[in-house]
This record gives sequence, structure tokens and C-alpha cells, in this order.
Amino acid sequence: SQMNKSGAQAEQMAAQYLQGQGLKLLQMNYTCRFGEIDLIMLDGETHVFVEVRLRSNTAFGGAAASIDTRKQTKLVRTAQHYLSRMQRLPPCRFDAILMQSSDSRHIAWIRNAFSA
Repeated sequence: SQMNKSGAQAEQMAAQYLQGQGLKLLQMNYTCRFGEIDLIMLDGETHVFVEVRLRSNTAFGGAAASIDTRKQTKLVRTAQHYLSRMQRLPPCRFDAILMQSSDSRHIAWIRNAFSA
């Protein structure tokens, strides 16, 4: 996630959007030595690790594709780091929120953007 102003704004909007869909926000910008996760949400029992992507063009495909295997590995390791503090491993998934230039009308929510 771009940690400039628009990046932080996009994460805020993504969190609000997902809360509107019934998810609970657990943490924003979870950082450890492996990397960073933009949003950690709770969808029922499931822990959802969300990557927020800002795209200036309209090609949503490009945003999802930009989560390459190297990025996925970092996200998975960061998620494992977060989960390592728990007694019991909850069900988990990795989602992506793709948005255009922080305009909330163009949000694509991709569940299971990739699997760990």
C-alpha cells in the first residue's frame, strides 16, 4: 500500500466499505519484519487479510495482477506472524480491495484474491 495521503485515505475507505458489508475491523496497517498488511478484518469467524490497491486506470485486472507471488509470500508471512500470537488458528483468507483514485463508487472487493 502506498503510504502517502491517498494510500492512507484509500485504506480508510476500504475499511469503511468492508464494515458496511458486515465485517469488523481488527487492525489497520499491521507491520512486522516480514511486511505489512493494510487491513485485518473479521468476517464471522474468518480472519481476513486485506490488501488495498489504488489504481488510477480503469483496468481492475491490473490491480489484482499486481499482487505478484513475491508480494503474496510477504503477505502470508506477515499474516502468520499476526496469527502466531493466537491459541487456536482461525479460518483465514486473503482479500483484495481495488479502487480507482480513492473514489468510493469504484470499489472492487475480491475475496480469496489468492490462497496461501
